[in-house]
Amino acid sequence: MEPIARTFEQTDWITITLMVSLLFPLIAKSIYYTRFINFIILPFNNKYITMYTKKEKLFNWFHFQMSVFQIINTTLFIFFIWRSYFNPTEAKNPYIFPLLLAGVFLFITAKTMVQLFNGFIFNSYNTFNELIFKKLTYLNYAGIVLFIANIFLAYVFIDSQIVIIIALILFFIINIIGWVTVLRNYQKFISSYFFYFILYLCALEIAPLVIMGSFLK
Repeated sequence: MEPIARTFEQTDWITITLMVSLLFPLIAKSIYYTRFINFIILPFNNKYITMYTKKEKLFNWFHFQMSVFQIINTTLFIFFIWRSYFNPTEAKNPYIFPLLLAGVFLFITAKTMVQLFNGFIFNSYNTFNELIFKKLTYLNYAGIVLFIANIFLAYVFIDSQIVIIIALILFFIINIIGWVTVLRNYQKFISSYFFYFILYLCALEIAPLVIMGSFLK
């Protein structure tokens, strides 16, 4: 019985984290039911993007709640990657998850602020606001995939590398759909600032992935 007790102790904080994260979409669904339903079918129907890109600002309560849900589950998924691939012993440190959570939050916040600042520089704040809204919407949707993966990694296929790979593939597919949507809708705007767009991709999209990979190692 002792090994079972230890297993439950190790998953207690993960269970609490998953339950806390789940509160945010549940609250969002109860308050914004129609919007939530449109959000759920996002990869198969762009009705959500069409309805809310112009209508809503980037900073609204529904978007905020889904972003918190996504940030928590992205952090937990990164934790599972680290524990499974790189450093299972260090993952037992109680400060690791809070540090990862702070890092993910600061990165997404800083990245969004830099993008909005670029909107002011190029006198295209509204365009950048819409572009960021679309990208973050798809990123938030990918948080649902990570939430499901986290459940499997915590309780069913514990630290399974196959689950991690499948989740990563789905995560990138959803975000690629988002990027294709952005490129299709803003191709004229992007072509006008193509050089700066390439710099943006290198500095804010590719470089962070390289840095994160180095950190996990």
